[in-house]
Amino acid sequence: MCNVNPVLLTVILSLLAVVPPVTSSKPDAITALLNRLDSQRSSPPVQESAAREVLNRLLPTHFHSFQFNIISKDVCNGQSCFVINNYNSSRQNGPEIIIKGTTAVEIASGLHWYIKYWCGAHVSWDKTGGIQISTVPKPGSLPHVKAEGVMIQRPVPWNYYQNVVTSSYSYVWWDWERWEKEIDWMALQGINLPLAFTGQEAIWQRVFADFNISMEDLNDFFGGPAFLAWARMGNLHGWGGPLSQNWLDQQLVLQKQILSRMLELGMTPVLPSFSGNVPAALKKIFPSADITRLGDWNTVDGDPRWCCTYLLNPSDTLFVEIGEAFIRQQIKEYGDVTDIYNCDTFNENSPPTNDTAYITSLGAGVYKAMSRGDKHAVWLMQGWLFYSDSAFWKQPQMKALLHSVPFGKMIVLDLFADVTPIWKTSSQFYGTPYIWCMLHNFGGNIEMYGILDAISSGPVEARGSQNSTMFGVGMCMEGIEHNPVVYELMSEMAFRNEKVQVLEWLKTYALRRYGKAVHQIETAWEILYRTVYNCTDRVADHNTDFIVKLPDWNPSSISGSDVSNQIKKHMLLTLPGTRRYFFQETSSDLPKAHLWYSTQEVIKALRLFLDVGNDLSGSLTYRYDLVDLTRQVLSKLANQVYLDAVVAFGEKDVKSLTYNTQKFVQLIKDIDVLLASDDNFLLGTWLESAKKLAVNPREMRQYEWNARTQITMWYDTTKTNQSMLHDYANKFWSGLLEGYYLPRASIYFSYLSNRLRKNEKFKFEEWMQEWISFSNKWQEGTELYPVKAKGDALAISKSMYEKYFG
Repeated sequence: MCNVNPVLLTVILSLLAVVPPVTSSKPDAITALLNRLDSQRSSPPVQESAAREVLNRLLPTHFHSFQFNIISKDVCNGQSCFVINNYNSSRQNGPEIIIKGTTAVEIASGLHWYIKYWCGAHVSWDKTGGIQISTVPKPGSLPHVKAEGVMIQRPVPWNYYQNVVTSSYSYVWWDWERWEKEIDWMALQGINLPLAFTGQEAIWQRVFADFNISMEDLNDFFGGPAFLAWARMGNLHGWGGPLSQNWLDQQLVLQKQILSRMLELGMTPVLPSFSGNVPAALKKIFPSADITRLGDWNTVDGDPRWCCTYLLNPSDTLFVEIGEAFIRQQIKEYGDVTDIYNCDTFNENSPPTNDTAYITSLGAGVYKAMSRGDKHAVWLMQGWLFYSDSAFWKQPQMKALLHSVPFGKMIVLDLFADVTPIWKTSSQFYGTPYIWCMLHNFGGNIEMYGILDAISSGPVEARGSQNSTMFGVGMCMEGIEHNPVVYELMSEMAFRNEKVQVLEWLKTYALRRYGKAVHQIETAWEILYRTVYNCTDRVADHNTDFIVKLPDWNPSSISGSDVSNQIKKHMLLTLPGTRRYFFQETSSDLPKAHLWYSTQEVIKALRLFLDVGNDLSGSLTYRYDLVDLTRQVLSKLANQVYLDAVVAFGEKDVKSLTYNTQKFVQLIKDIDVLLASDDNFLLGTWLESAKKLAVNPREMRQYEWNARTQITMWYDTTKTNQSMLHDYANKFWSGLLEGYYLPRASIYFSYLSNRLRKNEKFKFEEWMQEWISFSNKWQEGTELYPVKAKGDALAISKSMYEKYFG
């Protein structure tokens, strides 16, 4: 039998409320879209076979234990659903459980639901611990569901996945082997509307060739591999490039593999479309075209080599020609695989005017280009601009854009609904269908963070609100492979009709993730729920810990007494029950690190994790969580040590400055040793995956530079000015701490110490020049970093705890 605690099994089963059919009728346009998408899906035999292969890769020992069948939506009251039944047969070594679904994604979702809630199994990304399937009984012993079976319906049709920048922060170096694992994960999580952005540069190459744009022209247009997302959106051009023909061809082949598998599983891929972003050469070839140059996006000094891209006005006839040609070229390469296309005009770039007539013509032009290429086209748009540039996008401007296309022909992603839901302040996007999304992560940072209560209730509230136009849920993180608890809960909201009771759900989560019920772990997760996963301060979070994001700040800008008084006034009091903040309520120039919880409480959670280490030391999921939690605790401690050093500098206390300098540097070294004990926190794997895609030495150097630069400086510098985006994509990876963050801290603190001993002000420009020079050399470097873990994670974590908190 399954090794699930009987009491917790009762709790688990109580969570499995069958979702009733949606009672409100969908607008005819959405119904027509859903029907057409259903008609485009692969045949039932193809989908059933694809679902069986997912099972074979996940649980090969149980390949014959399940039977899969595609069923009509009529069985599910017209909705998408999966049905789990017992297979009543006395035949040995045959199926034990039948899972039926309206698509292969529903079948895979049903399989995941079954092994989670009847067998106590757990599935997460390999880099967050992977799978825990030791609790799944042997073939022939699978637990039965209730006699009448279990039906789970989707309360909304769509479960969307990806941000337009995830392709650069997480997927850029993936080969087909890694993509196959991701698509399996998508299917098991119930994702049926994934973004499919790989390989589009090869399509653009062919399209622009018909408009007399040469490959040489495109060398200045496309970004490098790690910066393609922002070149696609018109934020930059040329940075990290050029792209070789090898890259273009390789990525196109990969895209065809990705699309083929998505279609086999019954997913609806979302393809790119034309936003108006064009090469500079087009203005010379078509001098009468309405092409304008956009403003600067985050360069240091407006360097035209990278900044200020060109935008073709959507009302220009040339826009429609190019947009139509791009859609048709995709259909020619991939077939008629979707009706849904993404377009994000003016992502973090404001339109030249707020005139509503212009904005209406802009939207109409974008849609016209799509629909000329595919008469059934639907525009999917990220709603990020309504948050990031809310000063521009007032009600008239939003309405003008959202109503510029026929109803049902635009779907908006409420991208940041987990923190700042736009549907509440825009009258349900003024009647436009939207998808409630969790953004959660910026830059692929490694930080334990989340808002579990918002995830468990937000989609339910939005769907049940008056005049709701919500038609899906989605995950739009900038980077993946972190915080598995957040993504598992968010995935379940695609099938949940009622708010999840998070504390009870976490008990079942911990049981599944580690394969056994452990009281101390349950208590630890209760603490984590109240602290790191209860961020309610509405900060647009990404990791600002001082180790990985050293403050770009001159410590001589404030007098010693001011530094001391302000720090003492606003510093976090590390007493049990204290909630906040590091400088969240001061307007001073002091550096800020985001902190929203009591550090002492989280240290208690770490202690509980360590107490059961001997029982769980064989679990990869436990080891990942232990390393991540220890890293979290130590990184917050380092924030305070940095501030203590600043106080010492301001008060001219050489002894205290020396002590805190040594402690900060030692913390970096110790965290690096900790991270080195788990394969999932290594810089080497990121760099080697980049180099693996190269076919010659030149590409290898270019790809490695791209990989190193994105996670460090990100963008351009001058001799004395760091990139505006430096450390945006910071990572807590072993190798990166020792090789990059440690030298930075050492240089910085040596300047502090020297200035203090000489009674001089901190020479900020001089320090910055030395640091930027070092960074440039590191980005261009080729030194090797380990790709295999070393050391005992549990022993190292214990020693760190005793050293700093014992």
